[in-house]
Amino acid sequence: MKLAITGCNGSVGQRVVLLALKRGHTVIGIDLVPTSDELSTHTHQNDKFTFHQIDLKDYDRVLEILQRSASEAVVHLAAFRNPTDYQVQTHNSNVVLSWNILRACAELGITRVAQASSVNIVRMVFSVETNFQWFPLDENHPCEPDEPYGLSKLICEAQADTITRRYPTLRVASIRLHWAVPTRSHARRGDPKRASMDLWGYVQQDSAADAFLLAITCDTSKWSKKHEAFFIAAPETAADEESEKLMALYQPGVPVREGWKLTGRKGFIDCAKAERMLGWVHKDVPE
Repeated sequence: MKLAITGCNGSVGQRVVLLALKRGHTVIGIDLVPTSDELSTHTHQNDKFTFHQIDLKDYDRVLEILQRSASEAVVHLAAFRNPTDYQVQTHNSNVVLSWNILRACAELGITRVAQASSVNIVRMVFSVETNFQWFPLDENHPCEPDEPYGLSKLICEAQADTITRRYPTLRVASIRLHWAVPTRSHARRGDPKRASMDLWGYVQQDSAADAFLLAITCDTSKWSKKHEAFFIAAPETAADEESEKLMALYQPGVPVREGWKLTGRKGFIDCAKAERMLGWVHKDVPE
């Protein structure tokens, strides 16, 4: 399959490129900045990888590059990854980028898109305070961000709902990614309050890449809607303390879903939907 991967020079984007090439796909890498040294090292003289440096805020350029490269599916990762100054840059850029990709795919008849959403679609580490209504978090949890990054991800999901109504053959997966890191130890935060707002969570970056590729290659007959959102996080926390103790100290009073047992270092995010619909299972790598 010919895959266009936007934001290919980012930490997750590079892992998606390398995993896609390993699985035999042809990859069109797209980014605003030149190819990173690390990615260049791994893709040097690989005729299945081409790179294009363009500004995805220019819709005509997006349309041109996807058409010229004959892309069959798109993994959209290009975005600001945090609220920056909490003003306009992150929101305005991310919202335009996601719409340009989705609209171009609809125009060109590209029917598979996996776009980067975020766990921050729920009020988490970038927010003034959290507002968890139950544990574990799942895709039914209310999404009420109070900052521009989470809002931009909520909007990208609304954009996917909108575009698939008008173009019913299009299938979009919004990957609600947690903090993507090389190993579990990289996800340990020094600030206990900040760690609690992130629910001590993370995802190993190669497992994150796997989720994106599964989302554009899986059998979508299992999907109940044309656009589906998926939480993607490790099944255990990055903390050393037991989860029951952490909850009692930092998240007391949050209701727990009936039948859910908080044992050991069990994580606070339920990724059962991703396993059921995408076939995704988190894998850590040795420290």
